[in-house]
Amino acid sequence: MSALLTAAPVSLAATPAWTSLVDAVEEFRSLQSADGSVADAADHERARELVDVVAAAVLELSPSLPHDADYHAALVQDLRRWQVEGFATPDFLDSLLAFGSMATREDGLEHLVVFPMFTQNGSTERKLEAVLLSVFWPAWVAELEATRFTNAAFMPVTFQDFTSGYDTHSAVLFPESVAVREVPTFTWGAIFCDREAARFRRVVGAAVDALHIDLPTGSAPLFDDQRVAQETFVLWDLVHDRAHMRGDLPFDPFLVKQRLPYWLYALEELRCDLTAFRAAVQLEADGVEAARLVQYAVILDRCLRFPVSGTRQRNYDSVGGQVLFACLRREGAVTWSDNQLTMDWDRIAVVAQELLARIENLYWESIDRNKISHWKAAYDLVTDYVEPHVASRWATGLAVLGADATTKDYNDAVLPDEFPLSMFFEILAKRISPVVESARGIRA
Repeated sequence: MSALLTAAPVSLAATPAWTSLVDAVEEFRSLQSADGSVADAADHERARELVDVVAAAVLELSPSLPHDADYHAALVQDLRRWQVEGFATPDFLDSLLAFGSMATREDGLEHLVVFPMFTQNGSTERKLEAVLLSVFWPAWVAELEATRFTNAAFMPVTFQDFTSGYDTHSAVLFPESVAVREVPTFTWGAIFCDREAARFRRVVGAAVDALHIDLPTGSAPLFDDQRVAQETFVLWDLVHDRAHMRGDLPFDPFLVKQRLPYWLYALEELRCDLTAFRAAVQLEADGVEAARLVQYAVILDRCLRFPVSGTRQRNYDSVGGQVLFACLRREGAVTWSDNQLTMDWDRIAVVAQELLARIENLYWESIDRNKISHWKAAYDLVTDYVEPHVASRWATGLAVLGADATTKDYNDAVLPDEFPLSMFFEILAKRISPVVESARGIRA
């Protein structure tokens, strides 16, 4: 057999068409305003030239991705319309609606994605982005989704290459982030499990070393094998994602487009992670091999990486991690002594599920409370574990706002860092912050 017939197919990321697309997108981004428009008319001629390059590259790459043909055709039309209309605030609704192939969970299926959008944990500016990605859908996870954790919108993916909007800590691609004229019904949400897994292995690995944690032998594959770590995160994310709309919940528990005190987001994300943890405990009892690794991943990521990642500006993921760690320590599931963190995994399984039950009860009781009372009850739950700022108005009492205070007034009273890091996490942050930052833009 000839070498030509046995040669591996060339990755789209290595083609001249992709390179020219990336170069054009990067230059085009420099011309855009925060809302995605090209505000300076003097830049329009160059913007038109760059969009010509992007459109040509999409059309050249598209035949390699026949399942995306309808999307790519609509994408080029949206790009051309944007050109003709003078690069005002972008509207790519038509191409977003045409991207039905993104809901197809076929392991290894590739997509070329181009949209003006913002990236979570990256930037709120809607800039043009291009991403090459592959679906990651192990057969054993597909079986669990079909039989126990139905979640049709969940889409795990991996990076092949990306433009600078994803050279960040962002690990998601949500259609909600695309610039559109009206909000459609969303049918998928993509999570880059390769970045989640690689980030975990690097950052949590550094935290484990810094805290001298003696982990169980069975946890080693999480740190030693990228594929195993990716599959672990897919199962975690599958259950987490579906938990947002299940159970005895307040109205709109996912908190979409609401401006609420950020500890409510912290408790919601923590509830969903602990729901995944509880499911993993049951799956382990049912003989699912990866379930134990999900338990390790949830606790270690939540307790060691989340608190020290990101800024202190309303960092709800950090607060959720602070709550979980403090709860586990106070209930004797983790111990800090002689400069070493010791973790009792049998005790952790009990305490984590008790904390979940407390959050679920908070939600169950919320239906009989007014909004501000629910906010305060959630605040009280957090303060049982994490000390608020000494200057907090919420901690000293909000009656001074008066009977005519609005929900906005109550929310404005929240400090940007309502729950500062403990001394434990301040020291941990100093030790591993360079590692946390080094995970920006990480690939498998």
